[in-house]
Amino acid sequence: MDFSTKNAKPEAIKIDCVAVVAHTGNKLSTAAQQLDRASGGHLSRAIRESGFEAKAGTTLMLYGVPGATAPRVLVIGLGKAPRVAPKDFRDGVRAAGRALAESGAKHAALYTIDAEVVDRDQDWAALQTVSAMVEAAYRFDALKSANAGKSKAPSGITLASTDRIPKSLAANVARGQALGTGINLARDLGNLPPNICTPAYLARQALDLGKRYRMKVSVLEQKDMQKLGMGALLAVAQGSRQPPKFIVMEHRGGSAKQKPVVLVGKGITFDTGGISLKPSAEMDEMKYDMSGAGSVLGTMTAIGEMKLPLNVVGLIPASENMPGGNATRPGDIVKSMSGQTIEILNTDAEGRLVLCDALTYAERYQPAAVVDIATLTGACVIALGHVATGLFSNDDKLAEELLECGQLAGDRAWHMPLWDDYQEQLKTNFADMANIGGRPAGSVTAACFLSRYAKKYKWAHLDIAGTAWRSGKEKGSTGRPVPLLTQFLMSRAGW
Repeated sequence: MDFSTKNAKPEAIKIDCVAVVAHTGNKLSTAAQQLDRASGGHLSRAIRESGFEAKAGTTLMLYGVPGATAPRVLVIGLGKAPRVAPKDFRDGVRAAGRALAESGAKHAALYTIDAEVVDRDQDWAALQTVSAMVEAAYRFDALKSANAGKSKAPSGITLASTDRIPKSLAANVARGQALGTGINLARDLGNLPPNICTPAYLARQALDLGKRYRMKVSVLEQKDMQKLGMGALLAVAQGSRQPPKFIVMEHRGGSAKQKPVVLVGKGITFDTGGISLKPSAEMDEMKYDMSGAGSVLGTMTAIGEMKLPLNVVGLIPASENMPGGNATRPGDIVKSMSGQTIEILNTDAEGRLVLCDALTYAERYQPAAVVDIATLTGACVIALGHVATGLFSNDDKLAEELLECGQLAGDRAWHMPLWDDYQEQLKTNFADMANIGGRPAGSVTAACFLSRYAKKYKWAHLDIAGTAWRSGKEKGSTGRPVPLLTQFLMSRAGW
Protein backbone atom coordinates (compact mmCIF):
# COMPACT_ATOMS: atom_id res chain seq x y z
CA MET A 1 0.00 0.00 0.00
CA ASP A 2 1.43 3.35 -1.10
CA PHE A 3 0.80 6.56 0.84
CA SER A 4 0.99 10.19 -0.24
CA THR A 5 -0.22 13.61 0.93
CA LYS A 6 -2.07 16.27 -1.02
CA ASN A 7 -3.77 19.61 -0.60
CA ALA A 8 -6.93 19.33 -2.69
CA LYS A 9 -10.61 20.20 -2.88
CA PRO A 10 -12.63 17.08 -1.99
CA GLU A 11 -15.10 17.60 -4.82
CA ALA A 12 -12.38 17.98 -7.45
CA ILE A 13 -9.85 15.28 -6.55
CA LYS A 14 -9.74 12.58 -9.25
CA ILE A 15 -9.72 9.33 -7.33
CA ASP A 16 -11.78 6.15 -6.82
CA CYS A 17 -13.10 7.18 -3.42
CA VAL A 18 -13.01 10.31 -1.30
CA ALA A 19 -13.59 9.97 2.45
CA VAL A 20 -14.82 12.88 4.56
CA VAL A 21 -15.72 13.23 8.22
CA ALA A 22 -19.11 13.73 9.88
CA HIS A 23 -20.01 14.13 13.53
CA THR A 24 -23.10 13.26 15.56
CA GLY A 25 -25.98 15.64 14.96
CA ASN A 26 -25.24 15.76 11.20
CA LYS A 27 -22.32 18.12 11.73
CA LEU A 28 -19.94 18.05 8.79
CA SER A 29 -16.19 18.67 8.74
CA THR A 30 -14.76 21.45 6.57
CA ALA A 31 -14.02 19.03 3.72
CA ALA A 32 -17.49 17.49 3.99
CA GLN A 33 -19.08 20.97 3.93
CA GLN A 34 -17.17 21.82 0.75
CA LEU A 35 -18.35 18.60 -0.86
CA ASP A 36 -21.91 19.24 0.32
CA ARG A 37 -21.94 22.70 -1.28
CA ALA A 38 -20.57 21.29 -4.52
CA SER A 39 -23.32 18.66 -4.53
CA GLY A 40 -26.08 21.19 -3.93
CA GLY A 41 -26.80 19.76 -0.48
CA HIS A 42 -27.01 16.17 -1.75
CA LEU A 43 -24.42 14.91 0.75
CA SER A 44 -26.17 16.25 3.84
CA ARG A 45 -29.58 15.04 2.56
CA ALA A 46 -28.22 11.54 1.90
CA ILE A 47 -26.75 11.40 5.39
CA ARG A 48 -29.99 12.63 6.96
CA GLU A 49 -32.30 10.38 4.95
CA SER A 50 -30.17 7.28 5.55
CA GLY A 51 -30.47 7.71 9.31
CA PHE A 52 -26.68 7.74 9.63
CA GLU A 53 -25.79 9.09 13.09
CA ALA A 54 -22.03 9.48 12.55
CA LYS A 55 -21.15 7.71 15.77
CA ALA A 56 -17.46 6.93 16.16
CA GLY A 57 -16.59 3.77 14.25
CA THR A 58 -19.46 3.97 11.75
CA THR A 59 -19.27 4.63 8.01
CA LEU A 60 -21.65 5.35 5.15
CA MET A 61 -20.72 4.70 1.51
CA LEU A 62 -22.46 6.85 -1.11
CA TYR A 63 -22.28 6.49 -4.88
CA GLY A 64 -22.73 9.06 -7.65
CA VAL A 65 -22.75 12.15 -5.44
CA PRO A 66 -23.47 15.14 -7.75
CA GLY A 67 -20.59 17.58 -8.13
CA ALA A 68 -18.00 15.06 -6.90
CA THR A 69 -15.33 13.80 -9.27
CA ALA A 70 -14.89 10.61 -7.25
CA PRO A 71 -17.52 7.91 -7.98
CA ARG A 72 -17.61 6.93 -4.29
CA VAL A 73 -17.90 9.12 -1.20
CA LEU A 74 -17.25 7.50 2.16
CA VAL A 75 -18.58 9.32 5.20
CA ILE A 76 -16.61 8.52 8.35
CA GLY A 77 -18.32 8.93 11.72
CA LEU A 78 -16.05 10.41 14.39
CA GLY A 79 -18.62 11.05 17.11
CA LYS A 80 -18.96 14.34 18.95
CA ALA A 81 -17.70 17.64 17.56
CA PRO A 82 -15.87 19.96 17.53
CA ARG A 83 -13.04 18.17 19.36
CA VAL A 84 -12.82 14.43 18.88
CA ALA A 85 -11.70 11.96 21.56
CA PRO A 86 -8.54 10.07 20.52
CA LYS A 87 -10.30 6.72 20.84
CA ASP A 88 -13.18 7.94 18.66
CA PHE A 89 -10.69 9.06 16.02
CA ARG A 90 -8.97 5.67 15.97
CA ASP A 91 -12.30 3.85 15.86
CA GLY A 92 -13.37 6.00 12.93
CA VAL A 93 -10.26 5.54 10.82
CA ARG A 94 -10.20 1.79 11.49
CA ALA A 95 -13.81 1.55 10.36
CA ALA A 96 -12.90 3.55 7.26
CA GLY A 97 -10.09 1.12 6.54
CA ARG A 98 -12.47 -1.82 6.74
CA ALA A 99 -15.03 -0.10 4.51
CA LEU A 100 -12.39 0.75 1.90
CA ALA A 101 -11.09 -2.83 1.95
CA GLU A 102 -14.58 -3.98 0.90
CA SER A 103 -15.31 -1.16 -1.53
CA GLY A 104 -13.19 -2.22 -4.47
CA ALA A 105 -11.61 1.23 -4.67
CA LYS A 106 -7.99 1.06 -5.79
CA HIS A 107 -7.04 4.52 -4.55
CA ALA A 108 -8.73 6.63 -1.88
CA ALA A 109 -8.29 10.10 -0.42
CA LEU A 110 -8.94 10.51 3.30
CA TYR A 111 -9.70 13.90 4.85
CA THR A 112 -9.06 12.74 8.40
CA ILE A 113 -5.88 14.63 9.31
CA ASP A 114 -7.81 17.90 9.61
CA ALA A 115 -9.92 16.57 12.48
CA GLU A 116 -9.49 18.37 15.80
CA VAL A 117 -8.52 15.66 18.28
CA VAL A 118 -8.27 16.37 22.00
CA ASP A 119 -4.61 16.86 23.04
CA ARG A 120 -3.35 15.48 19.71
CA ASP A 121 -1.86 17.18 16.66
CA GLN A 122 -1.97 16.61 12.92
CA ASP A 123 1.21 14.51 12.96
CA TRP A 124 -0.46 12.11 15.41
CA ALA A 125 -3.55 11.96 13.20
CA ALA A 126 -1.42 11.12 10.17
CA LEU A 127 0.45 8.33 11.97
CA GLN A 128 -2.78 6.85 13.33
CA THR A 129 -4.55 7.05 9.96
CA VAL A 130 -1.74 5.32 8.09
CA SER A 131 -1.20 2.55 10.65
CA ALA A 132 -4.97 1.93 10.72
CA MET A 133 -5.08 1.61 6.93
CA VAL A 134 -2.21 -0.89 6.96
CA GLU A 135 -3.90 -2.88 9.72
CA ALA A 136 -7.26 -2.84 7.92
CA ALA A 137 -5.67 -4.33 4.81
CA TYR A 138 -4.44 -7.30 6.85
CA ARG A 139 -5.68 -10.76 5.94
CA PHE A 140 -4.47 -14.12 7.15
CA ASP A 141 -5.47 -16.58 4.45
CA ALA A 142 -2.11 -17.83 3.19
CA LEU A 143 -2.95 -21.33 4.39
CA LYS A 144 -6.33 -21.45 2.65
CA SER A 145 -6.52 -23.28 -0.68
CA ALA A 146 -8.62 -20.55 -2.33
CA ASN A 147 -8.46 -16.73 -2.49
CA ALA A 148 -5.06 -16.64 -0.85
CA GLY A 149 -3.46 -13.23 -1.03
CA LYS A 150 -6.31 -11.53 -2.91
CA SER A 151 -6.86 -8.50 -0.75
CA LYS A 152 -9.49 -5.96 -1.83
CA ALA A 153 -7.77 -3.16 0.08
CA PRO A 154 -6.75 -0.04 -1.87
CA SER A 155 -3.24 -0.07 -3.27
CA GLY A 156 -2.88 3.65 -2.64
CA ILE A 157 -4.04 6.07 0.07
CA THR A 158 -3.78 9.85 -0.12
CA LEU A 159 -3.91 11.80 3.11
CA ALA A 160 -5.69 14.89 1.87
CA SER A 161 -6.33 18.25 3.45
CA THR A 162 -8.17 21.44 2.57
CA ASP A 163 -5.24 23.33 4.10
CA ARG A 164 -1.51 23.39 3.43
CA ILE A 165 0.26 20.11 4.24
CA PRO A 166 3.08 20.65 6.80
CA LYS A 167 6.48 19.18 5.95
CA SER A 168 6.54 17.14 9.17
CA LEU A 169 3.64 15.05 7.95
CA ALA A 170 5.77 12.96 5.57
CA ALA A 171 7.87 11.59 8.42
CA ASN A 172 4.79 10.57 10.39
CA VAL A 173 3.23 8.94 7.36
CA ALA A 174 6.36 6.80 7.07
CA ARG A 175 6.29 6.03 10.79
CA GLY A 176 2.65 5.03 10.61
CA GLN A 177 3.40 2.66 7.77
CA ALA A 178 6.32 1.17 9.72
CA LEU A 179 4.13 0.70 12.79
CA GLY A 180 1.41 -1.00 10.75
CA THR A 181 4.00 -3.31 9.20
CA GLY A 182 5.30 -4.28 12.65
CA ILE A 183 1.80 -4.88 14.02
CA ASN A 184 0.89 -7.08 11.07
CA LEU A 185 4.07 -9.15 11.42
CA ALA A 186 3.18 -9.81 15.07
CA ARG A 187 -0.33 -10.80 13.96
CA ASP A 188 1.05 -13.15 11.32
CA LEU A 189 3.31 -14.90 13.81
CA GLY A 190 0.51 -15.24 16.34
CA ASN A 191 -1.96 -16.58 13.80
CA LEU A 192 0.38 -19.20 12.35
CA PRO A 193 -0.34 -22.75 13.53
CA PRO A 194 2.09 -24.25 16.04
CA ASN A 195 3.25 -26.93 13.61
CA ILE A 196 4.72 -24.09 11.50
CA CYS A 197 5.57 -21.43 14.09
CA THR A 198 8.07 -23.41 16.15
CA PRO A 199 11.04 -22.03 18.11
CA ALA A 200 13.21 -22.67 15.03
CA TYR A 201 10.74 -20.74 12.87
CA LEU A 202 10.91 -17.72 15.21
CA ALA A 203 14.71 -17.91 15.02
CA ARG A 204 14.61 -17.88 11.21
CA GLN A 205 12.29 -14.88 11.22
CA ALA A 206 14.68 -13.01 13.50
CA LEU A 207 17.64 -13.83 11.26
CA ASP A 208 15.73 -12.63 8.20
CA LEU A 209 14.86 -9.37 9.96
CA GLY A 210 18.49 -8.96 10.93
CA LYS A 211 19.54 -9.13 7.28
CA ARG A 212 16.77 -6.77 6.19
CA TYR A 213 17.45 -4.09 8.79
CA ARG A 214 21.16 -4.68 9.41
CA MET A 215 20.65 -5.82 12.96
CA LYS A 216 23.02 -8.14 14.73
CA VAL A 217 21.13 -11.38 15.38
CA SER A 218 22.41 -14.49 17.13
CA VAL A 219 20.60 -17.68 18.11
CA LEU A 220 21.73 -19.63 21.16
CA GLU A 221 21.18 -23.38 20.93
CA GLN A 222 20.45 -25.83 23.73
CA LYS A 223 24.14 -26.51 24.40
CA ASP A 224 24.77 -22.76 24.69
CA MET A 225 21.96 -22.44 27.24
CA GLN A 226 23.38 -25.34 29.21
CA LYS A 227 26.77 -23.60 29.39
CA LEU A 228 25.08 -20.44 30.62
CA GLY A 229 23.19 -22.36 33.27
CA MET A 230 19.71 -21.55 31.98
CA GLY A 231 18.17 -24.35 33.99
CA ALA A 232 14.71 -22.79 34.26
CA LEU A 233 14.28 -22.29 30.51
CA LEU A 234 15.65 -25.76 29.75
CA ALA A 235 13.28 -27.32 32.28
CA VAL A 236 10.34 -26.06 30.23
CA ALA A 237 11.83 -27.27 26.95
CA GLN A 238 12.79 -30.79 27.99
CA GLY A 239 9.38 -32.35 27.34
CA SER A 240 9.32 -31.29 23.68
CA ARG A 241 10.96 -32.73 20.59
CA GLN A 242 11.35 -29.16 19.33
CA PRO A 243 14.73 -27.81 20.52
CA PRO A 244 14.58 -24.47 22.33
CA LYS A 245 16.11 -21.31 20.88
CA PHE A 246 17.31 -18.19 22.64
CA ILE A 247 17.16 -15.34 20.15
CA VAL A 248 19.19 -12.13 20.55
CA MET A 249 18.54 -9.12 18.28
CA GLU A 250 20.48 -5.86 18.47
CA HIS A 251 19.32 -2.65 16.79
CA ARG A 252 22.20 -0.20 17.10
CA GLY A 253 20.66 3.13 16.11
CA GLY A 254 22.17 5.21 18.90
CA SER A 255 25.72 6.06 19.92
CA ALA A 256 28.13 3.38 21.10
CA LYS A 257 27.94 4.77 24.65
CA GLN A 258 24.14 4.80 24.79
CA LYS A 259 22.70 2.15 27.11
CA PRO A 260 20.12 0.04 25.28
CA VAL A 261 16.49 -0.58 26.06
CA VAL A 262 15.98 -4.35 26.28
CA LEU A 263 12.71 -6.00 25.25
CA VAL A 264 12.15 -9.57 26.44
CA GLY A 265 9.36 -11.56 24.78
CA LYS A 266 7.95 -14.87 26.00
CA GLY A 267 8.16 -17.31 23.10
CA ILE A 268 6.20 -20.42 24.08
CA THR A 269 5.11 -21.50 20.61
CA PHE A 270 2.59 -23.95 22.06
CA ASP A 271 1.58 -24.44 25.67
CA THR A 272 -0.16 -27.66 26.65
CA GLY A 273 0.54 -26.91 30.30
CA GLY A 274 3.03 -29.75 30.37
CA ILE A 275 2.33 -32.44 32.99
CA SER A 276 -0.13 -29.96 34.58
CA LEU A 277 -2.18 -30.42 31.42
CA LYS A 278 -4.66 -27.75 30.38
CA PRO A 279 -8.31 -28.57 29.59
CA SER A 280 -8.82 -29.43 25.92
CA ALA A 281 -11.41 -26.68 25.29
CA GLU A 282 -9.78 -23.77 23.46
CA MET A 283 -6.33 -25.30 23.89
CA ASP A 284 -5.75 -24.42 20.22
CA GLU A 285 -5.47 -20.80 21.34
CA MET A 286 -2.28 -21.68 23.17
CA LYS A 287 -0.49 -21.08 19.87
CA TYR A 288 -0.79 -17.43 20.93
CA ASP A 289 1.45 -18.07 23.93
CA MET A 290 4.36 -16.74 21.86
CA SER A 291 2.66 -13.36 21.43
CA GLY A 292 5.27 -11.69 23.64
CA ALA A 293 7.95 -12.90 21.24
CA GLY A 294 5.80 -11.82 18.29
CA SER A 295 5.47 -8.34 19.76
CA VAL A 296 9.25 -8.05 20.12
CA LEU A 297 9.78 -9.13 16.50
CA GLY A 298 7.02 -6.74 15.39
CA THR A 299 8.51 -3.85 17.35
CA MET A 300 12.00 -4.55 16.03
CA THR A 301 10.49 -4.50 12.52
CA ALA A 302 8.82 -1.14 13.13
CA ILE A 303 11.96 0.53 14.51
CA GLY A 304 14.04 -1.08 11.77
CA GLU A 305 11.76 0.43 9.14
CA MET A 306 11.98 3.79 10.91
CA LYS A 307 15.76 3.59 11.38
CA LEU A 308 15.10 4.70 14.95
CA PRO A 309 18.13 6.47 16.50
CA LEU A 310 18.15 4.35 19.65
CA ASN A 311 19.91 1.22 20.85
CA VAL A 312 17.41 -1.59 21.38
CA VAL A 313 18.01 -5.25 22.21
CA GLY A 314 15.36 -7.93 21.74
CA LEU A 315 15.61 -11.18 23.70
CA ILE A 316 13.32 -14.12 22.94
CA PRO A 317 13.44 -17.35 24.96
CA ALA A 318 11.56 -19.74 22.65
CA SER A 319 10.30 -23.20 23.50
CA GLU A 320 7.30 -25.50 23.52
CA ASN A 321 5.74 -26.74 26.75
CA MET A 322 4.81 -30.37 26.16
CA PRO A 323 3.97 -33.41 28.37
CA GLY A 324 6.62 -35.79 27.02
CA GLY A 325 8.26 -38.65 28.87
CA ASN A 326 11.15 -36.36 29.74
CA ALA A 327 8.93 -33.46 30.80
CA THR A 328 9.45 -31.58 34.04
CA ARG A 329 7.25 -32.86 36.88
CA PRO A 330 5.45 -30.91 39.60
CA GLY A 331 7.82 -31.05 42.55
CA ASP A 332 11.01 -30.84 40.49
CA ILE A 333 13.56 -28.25 41.60
CA VAL A 334 15.74 -26.46 39.05
CA LYS A 335 18.49 -23.85 39.23
CA SER A 336 18.05 -20.69 37.16
CA MET A 337 20.85 -18.80 35.43
CA SER A 338 20.94 -16.40 38.40
CA GLY A 339 21.78 -19.27 40.73
CA GLN A 340 18.40 -19.11 42.49
CA THR A 341 16.53 -22.39 42.86
CA ILE A 342 12.89 -22.89 41.94
CA GLU A 343 10.44 -25.57 43.03
CA ILE A 344 8.10 -26.18 40.08
CA LEU A 345 4.71 -26.79 41.67
CA ASN A 346 2.80 -26.28 38.42
CA THR A 347 4.33 -26.92 35.00
CA ASP A 348 1.69 -24.65 33.43
CA ALA A 349 3.39 -21.68 35.10
CA GLU A 350 6.17 -22.01 32.53
CA GLY A 351 6.31 -18.49 31.12
CA ARG A 352 7.99 -17.08 34.20
CA LEU A 353 10.57 -19.88 34.01
CA VAL A 354 11.73 -19.00 30.51
CA LEU A 355 11.56 -15.28 31.25
CA CYS A 356 13.60 -15.39 34.45
CA ASP A 357 16.68 -16.71 32.65
CA ALA A 358 16.22 -14.11 29.90
CA LEU A 359 16.00 -11.34 32.52
CA THR A 360 19.28 -12.54 34.02
CA TYR A 361 20.86 -12.62 30.55
CA ALA A 362 19.75 -8.98 30.06
CA GLU A 363 22.10 -7.84 32.83
CA ARG A 364 25.11 -8.07 30.49
CA TYR A 365 23.83 -5.10 28.48
CA GLN A 366 23.75 -2.77 31.51
CA PRO A 367 20.40 -1.60 30.13
CA ALA A 368 18.72 1.76 30.49
CA ALA A 369 15.50 -0.19 31.02
CA VAL A 370 14.11 -3.68 30.49
CA VAL A 371 10.52 -4.44 29.48
CA ASP A 372 9.30 -8.01 29.32
CA ILE A 373 6.14 -8.93 27.45
CA ALA A 374 4.24 -12.14 28.10
CA THR A 375 0.88 -13.87 27.90
CA LEU A 376 1.60 -14.80 31.47
CA THR A 377 -1.53 -15.33 33.56
CA GLY A 378 -5.21 -16.05 33.18
CA ALA A 379 -5.56 -14.10 36.41
CA CYS A 380 -4.73 -10.90 34.52
CA VAL A 381 -7.66 -11.57 32.17
CA ILE A 382 -9.95 -11.89 35.19
CA ALA A 383 -8.60 -8.63 36.62
CA LEU A 384 -8.56 -6.45 33.49
CA GLY A 385 -10.51 -8.31 30.83
CA HIS A 386 -9.50 -7.78 27.21
CA VAL A 387 -9.12 -3.98 27.32
CA ALA A 388 -5.98 -3.12 29.25
CA THR A 389 -2.61 -4.82 29.52
CA GLY A 390 -1.38 -5.43 33.07
CA LEU A 391 1.69 -3.32 33.92
CA PHE A 392 4.03 -4.08 36.81
CA SER A 393 7.29 -2.28 37.49
CA ASN A 394 10.03 -1.77 40.04
CA ASP A 395 10.35 1.88 38.93
CA ASP A 396 7.40 4.28 39.07
CA LYS A 397 8.85 6.67 36.48
CA LEU A 398 9.28 3.85 33.97
CA ALA A 399 5.73 2.70 34.67
CA GLU A 400 4.36 6.20 34.13
CA GLU A 401 6.33 6.50 30.90
CA LEU A 402 4.80 3.28 29.57
CA LEU A 403 1.31 4.28 30.69
CA GLU A 404 1.56 7.61 28.87
CA CYS A 405 2.86 5.95 25.72
CA GLY A 406 0.01 3.46 25.86
CA GLN A 407 -2.49 6.33 26.02
CA LEU A 408 -0.82 8.07 23.09
CA ALA A 409 -0.74 4.89 21.01
CA GLY A 410 -4.25 3.78 21.93
CA ASP A 411 -2.77 0.58 23.39
CA ARG A 412 -3.51 1.10 27.05
CA ALA A 413 -2.07 -0.54 30.15
CA TRP A 414 -3.04 -0.40 33.82
CA HIS A 415 -0.56 -0.10 36.69
CA MET A 416 -0.84 -3.08 39.03
CA PRO A 417 0.75 -3.46 42.51
CA LEU A 418 4.12 -5.09 43.07
CA TRP A 419 4.27 -4.93 46.84
CA ASP A 420 6.59 -7.05 48.96
CA ASP A 421 3.55 -8.37 50.84
CA TYR A 422 2.77 -10.61 47.86
CA GLN A 423 6.27 -12.15 47.85
CA GLU A 424 5.27 -14.23 50.87
CA GLN A 425 3.08 -16.39 48.64
CA LEU A 426 6.14 -17.69 46.75
CA LYS A 427 7.76 -19.26 49.81
CA THR A 428 8.49 -22.99 49.82
CA ASN A 429 10.23 -25.33 52.24
CA PHE A 430 12.46 -26.85 49.59
CA ALA A 431 13.91 -24.13 47.33
CA ASP A 432 14.51 -20.40 47.14
CA MET A 433 11.02 -19.94 45.73
CA ALA A 434 8.05 -21.73 44.21
CA ASN A 435 6.93 -20.98 40.67
CA ILE A 436 3.35 -20.29 41.77
CA GLY A 437 1.82 -18.44 44.69
CA GLY A 438 -1.69 -19.88 44.75
CA ARG A 439 -4.94 -18.54 43.28
CA PRO A 440 -5.13 -15.15 45.08
CA ALA A 441 -3.55 -12.31 43.06
CA GLY A 442 -2.11 -14.73 40.51
CA SER A 443 -0.93 -12.04 38.08
CA VAL A 444 0.74 -10.14 40.93
CA THR A 445 2.63 -13.12 42.34
CA ALA A 446 3.78 -14.01 38.80
CA ALA A 447 5.20 -10.50 38.47
CA CYS A 448 6.74 -10.80 41.96
CA PHE A 449 8.50 -13.97 40.79
CA LEU A 450 9.98 -12.10 37.80
CA SER A 451 10.99 -9.13 39.96
CA ARG A 452 13.47 -11.37 41.79
CA TYR A 453 15.46 -11.56 38.55
CA ALA A 454 15.27 -7.86 37.69
CA LYS A 455 16.92 -6.21 40.68
CA LYS A 456 19.90 -4.77 38.82
CA TYR A 457 18.03 -2.45 36.45
CA LYS A 458 14.80 -0.55 35.87
CA TRP A 459 12.24 -3.11 34.79
CA ALA A 460 8.62 -3.38 33.73
CA HIS A 461 6.48 -6.41 33.00
CA LEU A 462 3.53 -6.35 30.58
CA ASP A 463 1.02 -9.17 31.06
CA ILE A 464 -0.78 -9.35 27.70
CA ALA A 465 -2.81 -12.51 28.36
CA GLY A 466 -6.04 -10.57 27.84
CA THR A 467 -4.98 -8.32 24.99
CA ALA A 468 -2.76 -10.35 22.63
CA TRP A 469 -5.58 -12.06 20.76
CA ARG A 470 -9.35 -12.20 20.28
CA SER A 471 -11.52 -15.28 20.56
CA GLY A 472 -14.84 -16.11 18.93
CA LYS A 473 -15.97 -14.89 15.51
CA GLU A 474 -13.15 -12.34 15.26
CA LYS A 475 -10.55 -14.83 16.46
CA GLY A 476 -6.99 -13.80 15.75
CA SER A 477 -3.93 -11.97 16.97
CA THR A 478 -4.28 -8.27 17.77
CA GLY A 479 -0.59 -7.40 17.42
CA ARG A 480 -0.64 -5.72 20.83
CA PRO A 481 1.42 -4.31 22.46
CA VAL A 482 3.50 -3.35 19.38
CA PRO A 483 1.89 0.15 19.30
CA LEU A 484 2.72 0.77 22.98
CA LEU A 485 6.28 -0.54 22.68
CA THR A 486 6.99 1.34 19.47
CA GLN A 487 5.68 4.61 20.91
CA PHE A 488 7.75 4.01 24.04
CA LEU A 489 10.92 3.63 21.98
CA MET A 490 10.04 6.58 19.72
CA SER A 491 9.56 8.76 22.79
CA ARG A 492 12.88 7.56 24.21
CA ALA A 493 14.50 8.60 20.92
CA GLY A 494 12.94 12.06 21.20
CA TRP A 495 10.42 11.59 18.40
